[in-house]
Amino acid sequence: MRVVGLMSGTSYDAVDAAACDLEVPAGDDTLHLTPLGMVSDPYPAGLRNALAAALPPSATTLADVCRLDTHIGQAFGRLGVRADHELCDGRAELIASHGQTVYHWTADGRVHGTLQLGEPAWIAEATGRPVVSGFRPRDVAAGGQGAPLVSLIDLMLLRGRPGVPAALNIGGISNVTVVPRYGDPVAFDTGPGNALIDAAVRELTGGRLAYDEDGALAASGRVHEALLEQLLTEPYYRLPAPRTTGKELFHEGYLRSRLTGFGPLPPQDLVATLTRLTARTVADALRPLGATEVYASGGGVRNPTLTGMLRAELGGTALRTSEELGLPAAAKEAYAFAVLGYLTLHGLPGNAPGCTGADGPRVLGSITPGGRPLRLPAEPATAPRSLAVRAAPVPR
Repeated sequence: MRVVGLMSGTSYDAVDAAACDLEVPAGDDTLHLTPLGMVSDPYPAGLRNALAAALPPSATTLADVCRLDTHIGQAFGRLGVRADHELCDGRAELIASHGQTVYHWTADGRVHGTLQLGEPAWIAEATGRPVVSGFRPRDVAAGGQGAPLVSLIDLMLLRGRPGVPAALNIGGISNVTVVPRYGDPVAFDTGPGNALIDAAVRELTGGRLAYDEDGALAASGRVHEALLEQLLTEPYYRLPAPRTTGKELFHEGYLRSRLTGFGPLPPQDLVATLTRLTARTVADALRPLGATEVYASGGGVRNPTLTGMLRAELGGTALRTSEELGLPAAAKEAYAFAVLGYLTLHGLPGNAPGCTGADGPRVLGSITPGGRPLRLPAEPATAPRSLAVRAAPVPR
């Protein structure tokens, strides 16, 4: 089955689309994924600004939410059409859309709700393909955190590897999945990935820059140890797994409040300190779990200062990228949601209850029919336990 996965993360800068062929050979319990490529489109400036203005802790209105839901859905639909044409020769059979997370409602140590915008009807109308969307709420309704949902795909990729392998995604928020030698897998959000770094860069440059390109600012600064120690007192870092967080906590206002009493800092020192914070909290989360190798993905992988600090914090633990598992670091999450969409269409669970905290396996999401009558494929006799990535076809 040819599937397009659509994803926009907590950095809300662009929509990514990754296309793949997915199949489970008869008598096999391995899902085989053949990557077909990735395309990406930045959000239009007006939409990105409207989204930023509506996110917590800002106030918003239902009218704003309605407009965002429509415009994000239309942006996803446009990229879905492009991905089908450019990557699938117009033969995509399914679109899997994560949507744009705008709020993750956490209180009293649990998740009570989650909201992703990007109305799937616009995607189905634009592409003519059935769309699976709304993946997170079912896991939350079953008592789970609704995150990290990619943990199931991480487990399928990492099973059978020697030692204690771990997957790390550094987006706006960082999350890890660890497969121990003995016992159950563990997955959770470690804390900020790029969220606070990006917030600082935007504020320090008056919005001229959205992120620390190539880690240049952090590389030219020095870590302010007293500020770092103060930032590390955040109670979230000591919550037990599974735990999840977002920009509801780690946003510009949070950063300003934590800077109180430190006086003006050189911009490069502040960015260096926040970069070290991300590296330290990831390493602190992985260390007690005994990870022996870490496969990183997400936008943070493009920041050499961050990856250098992370290597130093991890000590002897090898830091690799998801390319070594066959999935490009920039596209891994979009591929993951393509797999989750495939599982949903086939009536198969898409969560890992031990990682999200849900009461049990659940089929995730909702299906919006495309331009033709919806016909569901037969449910496989057994759910695939592992994921094998085949070599991508040679471009013609």
